[in-house]
Amino acid sequence: MSDPTPAITAYWDGAASAFDDEPDHGLRDGHTRDAWARLLSSWMPAGPADVLDVGCGTGSLALLLAQAGHRVTGVDLAPRMVQRATAKLAAAGLSGRFLVGDAAHPPTGPERYDVLLCRHLVWTLPDPEAALRTWVARLRPGGRLVLVEGRWREAGQSGEPYVAGAQSLPWYGGVTAEELAAAVRPLAADLRIEPLSGEPALWGGPVTDERYALIART
Repeated sequence: MSDPTPAITAYWDGAASAFDDEPDHGLRDGHTRDAWARLLSSWMPAGPADVLDVGCGTGSLALLLAQAGHRVTGVDLAPRMVQRATAKLAAAGLSGRFLVGDAAHPPTGPERYDVLLCRHLVWTLPDPEAALRTWVARLRPGGRLVLVEGRWREAGQSGEPYVAGAQSLPWYGGVTAEELAAAVRPLAADLRIEPLSGEPALWGGPVTDERYALIART
């Protein structure tokens, strides 16, 4: 089977210019930005933490974390996403490190983190359970895995169909909280689910599909 990585990279590179037009991506509205800042604050440990943001996109969540004093490393497969994330933090006068690479295998070597954050990514992975094992291994003892996920329609930012063969992805279209919890539970000391569908400020308006955060401690 041919390697789908070039097609996936091209898809998200093409989506980068309009990615921040989505209210929960660009966080341009103050109410949406403040809602995410409060939520992130509730998930982060006290004091500055080392955070790995996998599938960081244009860096909107990384920006909020840096503003809160955390040390952020972002990873994304699409070079244009990484370019925008780097520019976003630089424009705000904040430091952050952004790397081009596969979020399922972050190119960060032996580094370990206090928190690994992932939002709306696992549906794109050919082997999400292997990625979860890799992510947990990147955490320090007692570290936190924070997954913002859901079960929704196809996530095409540009309105274009996703890459050929995407329907065969294990979690294509998203993953339910129950399914994700079952995959994470053997890897974690404890976990909890926070429903997010009923918080329209996070999404720029009401939503009717399943959205949630899974927070696990290793």
